Amino acid sequence: MAIKVAIIGAGSVGFTREITRDILCVPELQDTEFAFTDINQRNLEMVYGLFTRDVQAAGLPAKVTATLDRRAALEGADYVFSFVRVGGLEAWANDIDIPLQYGVDQAIGDTLAPGGIMYAQRMIPALLDFCKDIREVAAPDCLFMNYANPMAMNTWALNAYGGVKVLGLCHGVYWGQQLIARVLGVPADELDIICAGINHQSWFTSIKHRGRELTGELLAAFARDAEAMRTEKVRIDMLRRFGYFSTESNGHLSEYLPWYRKRPEEVNAWIDLGSWINGETGGALRVCTESRNWFAYDYPNWLREEPWTFRPEDRGIEHGSYIIEALETGRVYRGYFNVPNQGVITNLPGDAIVEVPGYIDGNGINIPVVGDLPMGCAAVCSNSINVQRLAVEAAVHGDDQLLRQAMLLDPLTGAVCTPPEVWQMVDALLVADAAWLPQYGPAIAKARARVAGGNLLPTRATRGVARLGIKSVEEMARDRELAIKQTVSASRAADA
Repeated sequence: MAIKVAIIGAGSVGFTREITRDILCVPELQDTEFAFTDINQRNLEMVYGLFTRDVQAAGLPAKVTATLDRRAALEGADYVFSFVRVGGLEAWANDIDIPLQYGVDQAIGDTLAPGGIMYAQRMIPALLDFCKDIREVAAPDCLFMNYANPMAMNTWALNAYGGVKVLGLCHGVYWGQQLIARVLGVPADELDIICAGINHQSWFTSIKHRGRELTGELLAAFARDAEAMRTEKVRIDMLRRFGYFSTESNGHLSEYLPWYRKRPEEVNAWIDLGSWINGETGGALRVCTESRNWFAYDYPNWLREEPWTFRPEDRGIEHGSYIIEALETGRVYRGYFNVPNQGVITNLPGDAIVEVPGYIDGNGINIPVVGDLPMGCAAVCSNSINVQRLAVEAAVHGDDQLLRQAMLLDPLTGAVCTPPEVWQMVDALLVADAAWLPQYGPAIAKARARVAGGNLLPTRATRGVARLGIKSVEEMARDRELAIKQTVSASRAADA
């Protein structure tokens, strides 16, 4: 019997097309039934049109439906993917622009810092609503695979309060391994790695090539790579000071720590403006805005291009299809998953969501014990875990006191803001995001009164020290190939 895969937030063109293609590249899964759902009918129809054209051209037996009715899409689903961003680009702009007024300069703002914390406040109630529907109408034992950020906080809430089987999935370990292989000058598939920590702050604690441990040689290898020395300054500095390389990009990592974006005059010394992912202020928001505009503009051309094919060599690197293949066929898949700790990393809290190695086969999901992280790496993770715990409970219970405490304890925010500034910033964020924060009704009313009452602390008028302008579709059209590539990659940025 064919399996059913539901995709919530299917209007995310990059992720939806890639995940569905990956699944259909597996011969045993080519009769899968897909159910697309989104709140944006136009985006949903565009992605549905592309997918159905591709499947029909390939002559595959797969079926797809598209609906604005989420429960209808989830009915009988064996697997569910979430690619949603509650509040869209409008709320994301609040996440970047309002903290800037208080001196908090974020590159991406979707995992930690004020942007990530507020993103969790919008996301978690929606994700728990998804879980309610899954419990009520999906197939028994349905697996919910969350790709949406903030990964650790979302997955924490889903496991603690969702009542469904959940895996959090991210591609950071894979891309980190590719970079390490490049600077070491060895094929990535010949590296045997152990990577563990929390999402976007996992650490490569062992890097072996043909049995030889290379972790101690990594800093020197980076020093020989001119491109990495220009684009990965934060990650290399952390490697120098803590002894281990971190999974996430230079821009991401710079905003999780208290040291690299705290003084405006020093930010540009740690980042590179050649790519949004290297630390540009609001860089991911910029490229996602450009790409949303571009996809709407260029969609007719996408339909006129050659349909996608579904050969084994067309398959991508995202975990989702490999997990489904392993569970359905019994083939073993080794990957990295976000799961409740429960003693896997022995010197991190048991309730935290950790990113650790595991394997999946016909018997299910299996996570081995990693043991202790190096003490300094565990300390960096613990700082973030404390913020995550407070932010999750704040989101679930609509507790603005916990929300303020999460902001106050956030490493970058604490390096820049005083406690009164944090309290006022939270008021401003609550008011700006009111449409997406139903759990905060009374707190928002009080915050609105305080904001309207005047006598406020002074704020800064700034766009950030490393912010680039948004390109028009006419500018993007000058290099259509690059615009298409950015549209797909920006979809990943918006979700993971």
